[in-house]
Amino acid sequence: MSAAGAGADGPGCRVEDAARALVWDVPPGWLALSSAAVGGGLVRARWVTNLMVDDGFDRVDLEAYADERAGELGLTGPGTTLLTAADVRQVEHAEVEGVRCWATVGVTKPTWAAAPAWAADTMREDRLPRPDEPDQGRRRTAGTRRPGDPGAAAPPPGTINIVVALPAALSTSALVQAVGTITEAKAQVLVHAGVPGTGTASDAVVVLCPEGGLGSPDGPAEAFAGVRSVWGQRVARAVYAAVAAGLAAHPWRPDDGAGVVW
Repeated sequence: MSAAGAGADGPGCRVEDAARALVWDVPPGWLALSSAAVGGGLVRARWVTNLMVDDGFDRVDLEAYADERAGELGLTGPGTTLLTAADVRQVEHAEVEGVRCWATVGVTKPTWAAAPAWAADTMREDRLPRPDEPDQGRRRTAGTRRPGDPGAAAPPPGTINIVVALPAALSTSALVQAVGTITEAKAQVLVHAGVPGTGTASDAVVVLCPEGGLGSPDGPAEAFAGVRSVWGQRVARAVYAAVAAGLAAHPWRPDDGAGVVW
């Protein structure tokens, strides 16, 4: 699979080795919908970045940090920024009938979407655990750990970031459907590989497509991108291929000292 996978009419990915970053230059007239902490939501992004950060990264001023890194890369205008401790040079690319997907895959901290009862209880804002509080018999799956457990090793970095570009314009609701399709396809890879989780707690998704509608030279926007739609199935297959390749290259190992977050 090509690391770049650039297309003639859509965003292409380039690796900036010195800056430890992936950059997608987005053409004018394209939309981005993402779960990114910086530049997320529905935006007319001119670029997308996937930035590698150090294991001990602890900055909370993410917008300022993203602006600094964008300036170093010479990027201007609105953009969307993803962060990962995984090596961005190990990006995987897959293309299925015009849909292109890029994925950086790290699953050293797999997490289930729904927390077990003991974890949900401790996450309540009005019920924060005390350092000296006993476990009170809360049940856990064998091999799982939670932060603060005696003897628990600090888990290595793990994030799955996915960027998908479609040549077809999608309606706003179809863009949301595409995010769901991407997430389902990612989870399917993990289940098939025996990874105990639906992802990691820091995963992020970006969907890029040309802006369509009445009067658009590309025609009206597609209304559907769910798993049983034409474009949704292409998205799912591309995501599955890219994430599976990344997981095969860097598999989850139950003896890596991290365990499962929940």
